[in-house]
Amino acid sequence: MFDAVGRNFGFLMGGLWVTFQLSFFALTGGILLGMIVGLARLSKKPWIYYPVTAYVNFLRNIPLILVIFWFYFVMPILVGRSIDPFPSAVISFIIFEATYFGEIFRAGYQTISKDLVNASYATGMTYWKTARYITIPIAFRRMLPSLITQSIVTFQDTSLAFVIGLRELVRRTSIVDNLEVRSIELYGFAALVYLVVCLIGSQISHYFEEKGRKASII
Repeated sequence: MFDAVGRNFGFLMGGLWVTFQLSFFALTGGILLGMIVGLARLSKKPWIYYPVTAYVNFLRNIPLILVIFWFYFVMPILVGRSIDPFPSAVISFIIFEATYFGEIFRAGYQTISKDLVNASYATGMTYWKTARYITIPIAFRRMLPSLITQSIVTFQDTSLAFVIGLRELVRRTSIVDNLEVRSIELYGFAALVYLVVCLIGSQISHYFEEKGRKASII
C-alpha cells in the first residue's frame, strides 16, 4: 500500500528535515523575542508598552499565511533584492510566533510575587538584571507546558511555508503526488508523521504539567 512512499522515502524525509530546521529557528527566535515582548507588555513606560501592544494585537488578529505572503513578496520590493523561501519563512514565523510566546511569558511574569521583585530591586538589581536572573527563569519554568503546546502549534504551522515554495514535508509530498498520483497514501503518510511528532510533544507537555502541579502541592 505504501510503495509510493517507499520509492520516495528519502525525498520525503528530506522535507521533514527542512520542517524540523524551520521549526527550530522559528521557536528559538520566537521564544527569545517573545521574552522581550512579554516584558515590554508589562512596562509602565508608554513609549514601550503601546507600540509593542499594537504589534501584538495586529499580528494576532491576522492569519499567519498572510504574514508569510507579505514578507516574501513585499520585502524584496523594500530591500531591492529577492529573499529565499527559507530565511523568509523563518523571519515570518519569528515575528508572528513571538506575539504568542510573548503573551505566554507575560502571563508567567504576572504570577511572580511583587515582593520577590521588590526584594531584588532592594539589593540594587536593575529592571533588566531582575528580568534576566529572577523573572524570566521563574516564568519559564511555570510556563513550560504552555510553551511546549505553542511549539507543537508552530511545528504544525510550518506546513504553511508550502505556499512560498519551501520544500518542507507538505511541499515535497505534493511534488511526489504530482508524479505518483497517490494522494491518499502520500498525504496520509504526511499526516501520520505530523501525528507522531505532535503526540510526542503533547506527552512531554503533559509530563511537565504534572511535574509542576506536584511541585505546587509540595
